[in-house]
Amino acid sequence: MMKTMFKLAIIWLAPVLAMAADYEAGTHYQVLEKPIKSNTDAIIVNEFFGYSCPHCNTFAPALHAWSEQQAEGVRLVEVPVVFGRSWENYAKAYYISLQLGILEQTHHAMFNAVHVQKRRILTKTALQKFFAEQGVNEADFEQAYNSFDLKNKLRQGNRLAARAKITGVPSLLVNGKYMVNATMAGSQEGMLAVVDYLIAKELAN
Repeated sequence: MMKTMFKLAIIWLAPVLAMAADYEAGTHYQVLEKPIKSNTDAIIVNEFFGYSCPHCNTFAPALHAWSEQQAEGVRLVEVPVVFGRSWENYAKAYYISLQLGILEQTHHAMFNAVHVQKRRILTKTALQKFFAEQGVNEADFEQAYNSFDLKNKLRQGNRLAARAKITGVPSLLVNGKYMVNATMAGSQEGMLAVVDYLIAKELAN
C-alpha cells in the first residue's frame, strides 16, 4: 500500500520537478554533509520551531494547511528548539501536550498566548496555569512535567537540532538530507515550494 501511494505521489509531483528546475543546492536549500537516517519508510519533514519565535507564529497556519495536503507517505514532525533557558519551557509545553494527547488544542493556543496576549511563560507555575486553562488538572500536569518521557523527548530534540546544525527558526529538514529556511528560499511560502520540490526529488529516487 505504501509503495502504491509513493508511485501515485511520484506521478502527481512530476510537474513540480519540471517547474522547479531553478532550485539549486547551496542557493535555495542546503545539503547536509552527514544525512540523518530515520527508522521509517515515510519521508519525514522536520520543522524546527519555537513558540516564542514570531516568524514561527506567522508560519504555523500555512505549514498546518500544507501538512494536511500531503500524501500518506509524507509526515510532518515538529521539533521545538532550545536556544537558551527562556526557550526550554516552551519546548516542554509542546512535549507535555503531545504526551497528554492535546497538541491539536494547545498548539495554536500557546502561539496565541505568547504573541497575541503577550504572556511570558517562563516558569513552571506559568506553564501549569496555561495547561489549567486548557482543562488539564494539576495531577496530570505534574505527572507529565516530571516524566521520563519529557526528559527523553527534550534530549532527542536537542540532539537532532545539534546534528542538523540549526541556528535559526523556522527551519525545515527534508528526509534528514536537505535544510530549508526562509533566507535561502526567499520567503515562508518559498520554503514550502522548495520542500515540495525536495519531496518530489526523494520520491523519484
